[in-house]
Amino acid sequence: MKKDIHPKTFKAKFRCHCGYESEIVSTKGENVDVEICSNCHPFYTGKQRFVDTAGRIDRFRKKYAKFDEQRKTAE
Repeated sequence: MKKDIHPKTFKAKFRCHCGYESEIVSTKGENVDVEICSNCHPFYTGKQRFVDTAGRIDRFRKKYAKFDEQRKTAE
């Protein structure tokens, strides 16, 4: 087996924006910050809610609003 090819591992503090904290083993560093985790993600919690990052839903609605207006005027 080759030496010195494996990344260094750290006992890291895992923090989510929802407030959840845990200790994990990571190669990313001693502090790992994430926006969404399994504790607050809708798939795992069973609660339906929109996770809007960077206004993607608003951009989508603005982009396709003209099609909705055309449909309403056609009716």
